[in-house]
Amino acid sequence: MEEQKLRTLLESMTLTEKIGQLIQVPGNMLNARGQELGVREDLGISEEILRNVGSTLNVTGAAQIRRVQEAYLRQSRTKIPLLFMADIIYGFRTVYPIPLALGCSFEPELLKRLCRATSEESVAAGVHVTFSPMGDLVRDARWGRCLESTGEDPFLNTEYVKAMVEGFQEGLSQEGACRGMASCVKHFAAYGAAEGGRDYNTVDMSERRLRQEYLPSYRAGVEAGCEMVMTSFNTVDGIPATGNCWLMRQVLREEWGFDGVLITDYAAIAELMAHGVAADKKEAARMAMEAGVDIDMCTDCYASQLEGLIREGTIRQEQLDAAVWRVLCLKNRLGLFEDPFRGAREEAEKQVFLKESFRSLAREAAVKFSVLLENKEGLLPLAPTGGKSGEARTGRIALIGPFADRKDALGLWALHGDREAVVTIREAFSETEGLEFAWCEGCETILPEDYTDLPALAAQGERKLWSREERNRQWEQAMELSGTADLVVLALGEDTIQGGEGGSRTRLSLPGDQMKLLREVRKRARKVVVVLFAGRPLVLDEVKELADALLLVWYPGTEGGSAIRDMLFGICEPQGRLSMSMPRSLGQVPLYYNAFSTGRPYDGHTPVRFFSRYEDCPNTPLYPFGYGLSYHSASYGPVQLDGTVLKRGETLMASARVTNTGDRAGSETVQLYLQDVTGSVVRPVKELKGTQKLWLQPGETKQVCFAITEEMLRFYGKDMSYQAEPGLFRVGICADSSGRLEGEFVLE
Repeated sequence: MEEQKLRTLLESMTLTEKIGQLIQVPGNMLNARGQELGVREDLGISEEILRNVGSTLNVTGAAQIRRVQEAYLRQSRTKIPLLFMADIIYGFRTVYPIPLALGCSFEPELLKRLCRATSEESVAAGVHVTFSPMGDLVRDARWGRCLESTGEDPFLNTEYVKAMVEGFQEGLSQEGACRGMASCVKHFAAYGAAEGGRDYNTVDMSERRLRQEYLPSYRAGVEAGCEMVMTSFNTVDGIPATGNCWLMRQVLREEWGFDGVLITDYAAIAELMAHGVAADKKEAARMAMEAGVDIDMCTDCYASQLEGLIREGTIRQEQLDAAVWRVLCLKNRLGLFEDPFRGAREEAEKQVFLKESFRSLAREAAVKFSVLLENKEGLLPLAPTGGKSGEARTGRIALIGPFADRKDALGLWALHGDREAVVTIREAFSETEGLEFAWCEGCETILPEDYTDLPALAAQGERKLWSREERNRQWEQAMELSGTADLVVLALGEDTIQGGEGGSRTRLSLPGDQMKLLREVRKRARKVVVVLFAGRPLVLDEVKELADALLLVWYPGTEGGSAIRDMLFGICEPQGRLSMSMPRSLGQVPLYYNAFSTGRPYDGHTPVRFFSRYEDCPNTPLYPFGYGLSYHSASYGPVQLDGTVLKRGETLMASARVTNTGDRAGSETVQLYLQDVTGSVVRPVKELKGTQKLWLQPGETKQVCFAITEEMLRFYGKDMSYQAEPGLFRVGICADSSGRLEGEFVLE
């Protein structure tokens, strides 16, 4: 629709029709089946407002969306179509590895491809907007939504958010294309820094830290052209984000120039009352509108209060019109006035859902995002017969563990994925020619002591718990198999329901009887390979000691079983590098590599009390950020700089020679780290500033080069100006964040 016609439409709308555009309701209010993910309550929205609501959430499927849209438009005076939004986080029907795993790729372009494929499936199913990507930086493994983040590093998160927005929205602006879906960057801002790792909890930090570490990823999404931003549940400087004028108007709108739609998270306007900054719904609605919030997700605050606020002059008509205009512009950019269904067709769904190219992409992703943490004596890869790869001897393989045959091992936020399409490890093993194995579960993933709500879920029929007889039978079978096997593949991990929104934990060990199972299997089996499923970093100190090999596959998606089989037997090698540091102990979290030094830094060796250290645990992680093994091995030569001085506007080249010292080809993830030695404010001990992937044949050496510019050295200084300060910098080109910084240069 031409802009002038859209302006005319806005001017013709009644006050009720305008307010309706700013309200999002769950699907059941529109006689649709949807997935409600917030606190359910009766919204109490009037029939008149309901006939004019602007959007709904988590209603998907071409047939259902066409039915709902048709019914809505029949009774609509303005004929403004509904927006259909959904939580499509890491795949639609075809599910890819969780975002925390995606962060282990160090390959933003691959995330772009995944989001493009996700968008194709979603658009066929009628979805207009996805609540993704999540730009939240996270450093506390207790937080359940770790699985939705791409990790602890500001540089990588920025690159990933940009790539994901571009992938989701590719083709969105092409007239009549019906390609791409609008991307909603969330949760603005700093949601990943909730105190104690407890969801929805307080966030309080300095403006410098907020701008330096937490805001860059959201800004990258805005600069990539995201159509929508979602407010976070938490406070920022004592003010809940949804009512925070400084954050939403000054930073997001004015400084960054965001002119898209600002939507709340589920019921966040009403939660201003629970936070204690609004006395009632009227005050909550006023605060949100003054902060620039356009869409009220699943409360009646706007529906019941905006008209009164406008009539009394507390909210100006111009404020309302500006919000409605942004919503109408988004609908217009999506082409909904020309095609309210935007190409949603059941025939299109059949063509694209789980098509072979998407399944192949899912398998590629699961390989590139899995992290090999241990491989003692080069046990992996295996030959299909159970011996070491390339050897002729045979062996008996036992596949044991609660994740050996789990169809629901997709992670909690794969809301629209087809679980029946998931390939499990057992299924992949069964399809492998010449591979003989026996299998059993051995134990459950989780017990009531691990999850407070488990008994209630079981009572409601949403979770099946084993009987005592079944537990004994499975345990005895596991002991028998492990005692007769030459090698045990032990599939362990977090239960799916332990992660995701509301999935905060105070224990980061393997739940249930899984550690007991590992200990007993270890006593009986000659070799043990642990395949670990997880949605967050776990404490793996004992697992590290007991396992001969440890492969972290996160929640690997639709093709997880096939990818795991391929990695174990050497068809391909795991390529992931950790996107979050893995702690030795829960007491270390929050834990991250790019921390500040202290006035008494500990070198890890001096046995003196008065340093910044723990008495019972090293400061260092069990596995550092950026860490990951491969089936090849590599050595790094010293850093070479083409100069010792960097001048503003110029470039300094840093290089190093990387050699494959192993006997098979492989992918090496090379990482560039910099340290600003002295600044007007304390600077991190090191920061990731670049990555490259090399494919190396056995014995091959390649020289990798990174360009260092003044822009890479900028930070918020003592006066809060964003600039690079002259002085000494150190450079490291390393395999992970524990590597040494060897080169030095001066910025003039």
